[in-house]
Amino acid sequence: MRIIAGDWRGRKLTAPAGDTTRPTADRTRETLFSMLVSRLGSFEGLSVADLFAGSGALGLEALSRGAARCTFVEQDAAALKALKANVATLDAGARADVRAASVLALGPAAAPLDLLLLDPPYGSGAGAVALDKLQRLGWIGPATWISLETAAGEEPEIKGLEAVADRKVGKARLTLLRMPDAE
Repeated sequence: MRIIAGDWRGRKLTAPAGDTTRPTADRTRETLFSMLVSRLGSFEGLSVADLFAGSGALGLEALSRGAARCTFVEQDAAALKALKANVATLDAGARADVRAASVLALGPAAAPLDLLLLDPPYGSGAGAVALDKLQRLGWIGPATWISLETAAGEEPEIKGLEAVADRKVGKARLTLLRMPDAE
């Protein structure tokens, strides 16, 4: 696993030990960030959350491309160890907020974020549950973009959000979501 673009392009990332965590493949990440760049234009100054973060590859990619801050949320011990090592290796600590917790344990947000990146365990429905809760807690506003990775065969339906883009990449399905009527 490597950072694809930005300040840390080509830098290697550590994957979590064991098979509990399924890192997003480089090809899938490349497709996701291409989808996001075509809509966001730039990551400069964005506030991002990498939820079900695993190694942190998604959030670190956003930071590499200029995001101002990223909140990483992960509860698996092996994944947390890899995530913390990756943040340290890239010297990203000043812009990274690593939380050892379940996404469902998050409290209210001070303000909606610009981008939420979710890569929950496939087939778990955890992404839909988390997004429902995060909407109620103020993490998602009219300007928020949301990326949800699921298994290719899953049809994500999230209450209060609409899919604005959907692409299958190998075994993964990438869905970009927004609040209805968001521009």
